[in-house]
Amino acid sequence: MGTLIVILRNTRRIVLGIECISSVHIYGVRFGILLERQCSLSILLSGSNSTKIFPCVSDLGSYSNDSVACQYCYLVLIQQRFFHAQQQDTSMACIGKWTLLMSIALVCGCSAILGQSEKRKVHIVYMGNSLANPEKATSLYQKVLAKVLSGKEEVARSMVYSYTASFSGFAAELSTTEAASISKMPGVVSVFPSSVKKLHTTRSWDFLGLSTTSNHGLPTGGSNIIIGVLDSGVWPESESFSDKYLPDPIPSRWKGTCVSGDSFSSSNCNRKLIGARMFPNGYEQNFGPIIGPGEYRSPRDAEGHGSHTASTAGGSSVKHASLFGLAEGTARGGTPTARIAAYKVCWFGSCTDADILAAFDEAVADGVDLISSSIGGSPQDYFSDSIAIGAFHAVQNGVFVSSSAGNSGPSVYTATNVAPWLTTVAASSIDRKFTSSIVLGNSLPYKGVALNTISLSNPWYPLVSGEAIRNASSPLANFSKYCYDGTMALDKVKDSIVVCYGGVGAPDATVLAAGGAGVILVDSFDKSVGFAFSLPCSVVGTADAKHILKYINSTSFPVADILPSITTVDDSLVPQTAIFSSRGPNVITPDILKPDITAPGVDILAAWSPVSSISGESTDNRSTSFNIISGTSMSCPHVTGAAAFVKSFHPEWSPAAIKSALMTTATPLDGDKRFNKDGPLGYGSGLISPTKATDPGLVYDADTTDFSLFLCGLNYTSEQVQLISGFSNFSCPEEVPSVIDLNYPSIAIANVQGSLNKSIIRTLTNVGFSGNSTYTVHIQAPKGVSVTVSPSCLHFDAPYQRLSFHANFQANSLPSEQVYLSGALTWTDGIHFVRSPVLIWPASFTVQ
Repeated sequence: MGTLIVILRNTRRIVLGIECISSVHIYGVRFGILLERQCSLSILLSGSNSTKIFPCVSDLGSYSNDSVACQYCYLVLIQQRFFHAQQQDTSMACIGKWTLLMSIALVCGCSAILGQSEKRKVHIVYMGNSLANPEKATSLYQKVLAKVLSGKEEVARSMVYSYTASFSGFAAELSTTEAASISKMPGVVSVFPSSVKKLHTTRSWDFLGLSTTSNHGLPTGGSNIIIGVLDSGVWPESESFSDKYLPDPIPSRWKGTCVSGDSFSSSNCNRKLIGARMFPNGYEQNFGPIIGPGEYRSPRDAEGHGSHTASTAGGSSVKHASLFGLAEGTARGGTPTARIAAYKVCWFGSCTDADILAAFDEAVADGVDLISSSIGGSPQDYFSDSIAIGAFHAVQNGVFVSSSAGNSGPSVYTATNVAPWLTTVAASSIDRKFTSSIVLGNSLPYKGVALNTISLSNPWYPLVSGEAIRNASSPLANFSKYCYDGTMALDKVKDSIVVCYGGVGAPDATVLAAGGAGVILVDSFDKSVGFAFSLPCSVVGTADAKHILKYINSTSFPVADILPSITTVDDSLVPQTAIFSSRGPNVITPDILKPDITAPGVDILAAWSPVSSISGESTDNRSTSFNIISGTSMSCPHVTGAAAFVKSFHPEWSPAAIKSALMTTATPLDGDKRFNKDGPLGYGSGLISPTKATDPGLVYDADTTDFSLFLCGLNYTSEQVQLISGFSNFSCPEEVPSVIDLNYPSIAIANVQGSLNKSIIRTLTNVGFSGNSTYTVHIQAPKGVSVTVSPSCLHFDAPYQRLSFHANFQANSLPSEQVYLSGALTWTDGIHFVRSPVLIWPASFTVQ
């Protein structure tokens, strides 16, 4: 029997794919498990697209999924600190994937038995555009299920959701065989398992040009804008959701409601928070009943994430908001007068496809104008992806949808939520940072990065290195430099500041539990993002760490102090794509550039749930109404808020027109390639500029017909497009249109082999205040590429007039190395500058 030490990185979420485990031995390590096993174990780390598979050491000889016998054991994660292993005599089918959350206990283990009946799990049956009669739709779904299930009772038990408002389909418990049978039925577009997606976890609006001293001519119609937020719920008592300054009544077109539940009632809503719903069915079918601690079975937000995103998009203005003094100022959303409707689809940090689709369906029916979704998984075919499906029909109904690109950067090909009808948002930094200084006994200071709000009570504390105080009796002693639980001598940790290397475990929690005073965390990868910790902590790079360790070794009694963080606003700080922000290209349709745009997503202050840990550690009992966190989850609602701001000026504009206005007026970040080396693959069109977007001059508009032709270019059949679009007489043209000709505000030419000769067509709509205007094109050609545009001058005689142009790109060859070529086409009348980024890359461009 083999022995394997598995070290799981410090992450909010870990997915384990377990084929079989014979026994588990626990050594009290926070995320370390010593496994003696007979079958293979695969680990998929949160934020990673790769699975590490450890080879099997088996005493069973030939092993197959159909016939395996092993003891059934399960792991329980209690209060984020310890794993416990138990064994049962019961046999059960091998469990494939589980999401292991820090705040709950989950089961894994197996004993697959030959001939056992196939287990059912929740599947999505997508049937295209909505039917006119919801009752007939539900009856149709039941008939579909009846063809593969036995009797009305089994059909009723199987049904999880019926989707009838904005699209057709249902979620039901099905076996793989039953799902395959339904997928072949007429009227069905796709059938796919309901997978689990994850959350992509003040000053920023000033940075974007929306100061508190001016409303920039914001029309009174701003209070009629309704923002729907799909997330972990809302903390209704937050000042960010106060209706004190909203005298206007709720828009009469609003059809939503506030549902009651655990610690939540309809009275928690007001003229600001006008709707709150919850969608637990998909989660409970996968993981069982939602019970505490750590969660509310209601729209109430136990995690803080949903309150943060909702208040960023449309929160009311709150003066003197801060995280214990950090980032103090006025916290507000992009459109503070907008109404907010919260749709809780995430439970314990997990969000199922079935629940996400139900929320999209209800949000459109309720009457929202915009939807913000800071949720994602791995990219899928557009109509096997709950967010892409929900967004398609939301946009079809005039609802703007923004989604986060993901936090899997800086590698390329990692962007998620890449459907062209979505606005995909990257994250970038702003002109603010938080620094926490370290002072050594030799009086030398070192400036670290952290959200350190805790002051040490004494001026000096002993300074030790985790690596130097290892506990030799621990089987994981070699990991003491990471300050792993049980790997250090506890008497040396107590009342000391410990130097720990990051990347494994949670050093702050380990040192705090051992009675330590603080942590100097060494991060060799990046220290541009501030994090909160459960005790005084500051993050330094490897260069500073060498000097600190040298000092420790140079004296018999090294001491140090960690000072609380200070807020620094520096106009010279160059906005840069956040290192965690997922990059393109688009893995589903490379000729559509993703992400679309970037917005502030680093160190963002916004509303928080006071019952949620600030640092993510259960031992951290500090409570706050505002927190500072980072992620594309934070940048996504910035774009939602900016879109709401634009829509308040132009309520008649389509989602595509608003998206175009935001993209073509954005500021590219390529002024300093030291920080933005991935160019448009990292930031799309650039950093949003909400005030400019209210008057873009021209827009690239698109509707359901345009997207239907796009689907034809992806080889969807006419019958499939009819179901999706609801256009019963639609037929794909005999000459299949190229996906590159979708009327998109950016231009991407992917996978060029050898020479290049590509023509594209685009159509511009005049939305300027002057109906009579002439625009000329300015060409910034990618290096080595000849670009011609015809016509090079567009004269508009009337508002909303549409004119088209062709652009041709030619090159004898492209560089064979792994690079991309960027440029831009900008149409200008001397006042407006309508910029489209151009990105070209060879077929040899691969993951770097």
